Amino acid sequence: MFFDALNATSTTFFPDLLIFLALSRFPNARRWRFGSKKTAVDVGRERVGWSSRFWLGRPATAQVFFFLGKIYLRGGDCFVAAGRLVDNKISWRGDSALTDGSEAKLDLSKGMYDAGDHVKFGFPMAFTATVLSWAILEYRDQMEAVNQLEPAQQSLKWITDFLLNAHPSPNVLYIQVGDPVTDHKCWDRPEDMTEERPLTQVNASVPGTEIAAETAAAMASASLVFKTADSTYSSTLLTHAKQLFTFADNNRGSYSEKIPEVATYYNSTGYGDELLWAASWLYHATADQSYLEYVTGENGKEFAQWGSPTWFSWDNKLAGAQVLLSRLSFFGASGNSVIENYRKSAEDVMCGLLPQSPTATSSRTESGLIWVSEWNSLQHPVASAFLAALYGDYMLTTQTAKLTCGDHSFEPSDLRKFAKLQADYVLGSNPLKMSFLVGYGDKYPQYVHHRGASIPVNATTGCTDGFQWLNSTKPNPNVAVGALVGGPFLNETFVDSRNNTMQTEPTTYNSAVIVGLLSSLVTTSAAVKSFG
Repeated sequence: MFFDALNATSTTFFPDLLIFLALSRFPNARRWRFGSKKTAVDVGRERVGWSSRFWLGRPATAQVFFFLGKIYLRGGDCFVAAGRLVDNKISWRGDSALTDGSEAKLDLSKGMYDAGDHVKFGFPMAFTATVLSWAILEYRDQMEAVNQLEPAQQSLKWITDFLLNAHPSPNVLYIQVGDPVTDHKCWDRPEDMTEERPLTQVNASVPGTEIAAETAAAMASASLVFKTADSTYSSTLLTHAKQLFTFADNNRGSYSEKIPEVATYYNSTGYGDELLWAASWLYHATADQSYLEYVTGENGKEFAQWGSPTWFSWDNKLAGAQVLLSRLSFFGASGNSVIENYRKSAEDVMCGLLPQSPTATSSRTESGLIWVSEWNSLQHPVASAFLAALYGDYMLTTQTAKLTCGDHSFEPSDLRKFAKLQADYVLGSNPLKMSFLVGYGDKYPQYVHHRGASIPVNATTGCTDGFQWLNSTKPNPNVAVGALVGGPFLNETFVDSRNNTMQTEPTTYNSAVIVGLLSSLVTTSAAVKSFG
């Protein structure tokens, strides 16, 4: 059975520390009526309603596309964005964390808070930026069609501004703001927090290869996004990406081992995948052959695990790197046999996902949702569907007719069908008849595990007295529109409770990946042949 090499995130994942990217741009998110036939929010002077079902290729597509256009974060217009919120239209959010980084004389005020909590974790935040960059690069036209390319870029820049400031010198990277132990003793609004926010760094003496390499990948991919729109910023990102990759490669060591307290929250199971991932993005960003040689030489042999499909996640980037490098085979006419190994490994991933394949994974619910872990269960199906949609688009663009899985063959449409099945499930076509994307459809989670969403804006709370809102039986007074929650259990049940962090806590990387997935599915897609 494929995908047996599930990384350790399923057992080490700490639910209170999931990063949540609410890619929402609704100016005045307010409570929507639960159980009504249609839900609606005011968007400027427009009032728009949505069906509860997500049927691609039917009339609802336009409505879903409009909703997609509203689940991007725009700079300071976001309810999990830290720092000075520019042009903030969310009534229950304000400026916060303005002094983050001051102990090191740095401005680390931007970036994203962890999930419903207030720690900034660099490892998953950087992955969020990389995935969002990838989605923008592949589906720029789809985003631009709903006038959301610029907001998506602003979303990305809110993170990369933080990452740039967190890298003050070539061999120093600040990877965390806040103490999670202290943070979890509080339940308060970010605007009201008074707890200490210490900094954690990796450096030549305390290496963190995986987080430095992931940050390099984020900056390299983002440099491509901003190459035309802001060439100066793009060049700055690329300079930092190169420095961070050199730092990561020359000072090898896992940050989970060097800073063991982080293993409780975002434990890394190895850094080889991040090195290949970062080098792959740097090659796309620079066309420097040394990066191609890095992934095709000894490092590829050591880390690529060809023929052993894995799940794409914030911890394990191998499947993503394999799909990304398969672009060189599809579009670059590389003729490199090692690149073909990456493409073949990507095909193995696809064959594991397709339910009719002889090598299909059995890690599914009865209704067909990919299901790997009870913690944040939607991470893997959404990420898998995103990769499947991408690979199917690569095949369509190059007129590659067949994907061979054992004695079966499949078409690009089969990959899109799989991706649509996962998206449909997330958006309401499931036994519960509910959407796991907050704000979409007639029925969606009302008790999202998020401090700011759970506390009334006019409440005065300190560190601990805010727990009354965590334990309240009332639905959240503030709607976290665009939040993708953890998801169902294997038996396809879901308990909508703020204290059920396995299922009701959203993550940034889930939201970033579903942006790419929905962007790929709202129209019949074709991949761009070049990011440059």
